[in-house]
Amino acid sequence: MELLELNLQLFSIIGTIAFAVSGAVVAMEEDYDILGVFVLALVTAFGGGVVRNLLIGVPVTTLWEQGMYLKTALIAAGLVFIVPVSWIRRWKTWESLFDAIGLAAFSIQGALYAANMNHPISAIMVAAVMTGIGGGIIRDVLAGRKPLVLQDEIYAVWGMLAGLMIGLGWFQGPYHLITLFVLIVALRMLSVLFKWRLPRRSLRLPSTRVIGTENGAKSKIEAG
Repeated sequence: MELLELNLQLFSIIGTIAFAVSGAVVAMEEDYDILGVFVLALVTAFGGGVVRNLLIGVPVTTLWEQGMYLKTALIAAGLVFIVPVSWIRRWKTWESLFDAIGLAAFSIQGALYAANMNHPISAIMVAAVMTGIGGGIIRDVLAGRKPLVLQDEIYAVWGMLAGLMIGLGWFQGPYHLITLFVLIVALRMLSVLFKWRLPRRSLRLPSTRVIGTENGAKSKIEAG
C-alpha cells in the first residue's frame, strides 16, 4: 500500500504542475484576469480527477483533502502569472511536451486508483482517459474553445492505452510505471511530430467560390 501511495503521489504532483501551468497559460491567452488564471489552472489540474471519482465511486469531497496538490497548483499558476511574457512564449514551444507529461501522469494515476478498487479493465481504462483529458476538456469549454483533445493529433487514445496496460497487469511497480510514463509521453510526442490522426468524416457541405471567365461572366466551382 505504501508503494502504491508513493506512485500516486509522484504522478499526481507531475500531472498537477503540468496541467496547472497549461490552464494558466490558456487563461492568459484569452486575456482573463488573475482570478480567471487561477480558476482555469485549478479546473485543468483537478477537473479530470473529479470526473473520474464520480465514475468509479470515490466521494468528490476527497478533493478538499488534497491540500498539498491544491497549493502546488496555485503556486504553479501564480508563477506563470508573474513571470515575464518572454518566458511564457518560450514555454509555449514546449507546450506539447508539458501537455504530454500531464496526460501520461494523470492517466496512470487514474488507472491506479481504479485498479486499486478492483474495478474491471473497462472501468480502469475509462478512469485513465477521463483523468488524463477531463481537465483539458473543461478548460477549453470555459475558455470558449473547441476541446482540442478530441480534434487534434491522437491524444485520448494514449490515456486509454495506459489504462489498458495497467488493467492487464503488464506494468506494476515503480520502475515499470516510470517506463509506462515515458512510453506514453513518447507516443504523444510522436503523434504531434508526425501529425498522427484518427479517421474522421465531416458532414459539412462542399464550399463554393466565384471565379471570373474570359468574357467577364462569373461562375461557381465547388471546393472539394
